[in-house]
Amino acid sequence: MTTPLVTRILLADDHTLVRDGLRMVLESQPDLEVVVEAGDGVEAVQLALRHAVDLAVLDIAMPKMTGLQAARELRARRPDVRVLMLSMHDNEQYFFEALKAGASGYVLKSGANRDLVEACRAAMRGEPFLYPAAVTALIRDYLERVSEPGAAVTSDPLTPREQDVVKLTAEGHTSEEIAAILVIAKKTVDRHRAKSSRSSGCATASN
Repeated sequence: MTTPLVTRILLADDHTLVRDGLRMVLESQPDLEVVVEAGDGVEAVQLALRHAVDLAVLDIAMPKMTGLQAARELRARRPDVRVLMLSMHDNEQYFFEALKAGASGYVLKSGANRDLVEACRAAMRGEPFLYPAAVTALIRDYLERVSEPGAAVTSDPLTPREQDVVKLTAEGHTSEEIAAILVIAKKTVDRHRAKSSRSSGCATASN
């Protein structure tokens, strides 16, 4: 993929003031242009399908559809669009889930003034962008996986939808709120939460 002279960016965050600040950071650079904005995950996917964008910068926690859900949807329907995840959470679980969802990088909002521009450029070069603490987490995770002789690296036992329920639970949402956000029945949410509680890895994420 050839890097365009000007990267056309979709910026998605449910807070208008946050978007305004991020837009100022991005458009202070001659090679970055915010061409469309979204206030939730569903709108972000719709606009990415409708407009010619090169990069989607997605808040990880948005209404209607999370940034992680939107990233997976874009990977399936617009694989040519690069994705960066924005988050206020310096959290290893979110970071690893962002990578699994197909994001090229994970940028903390607290460091956006410093990191966002370089993260966008790295994504368009096809390179990952990780803030320093995320690099440490990635190395630690790898070392833990290979520390025991013969240890096999297994895939996540939860489905993508179950992972969404876990993350929303970790953010403090009730079953009713999660059902509304994901557009599923409350009993389905309860079933997913019950399964996640039996998984030690996901139980850690929801603490």
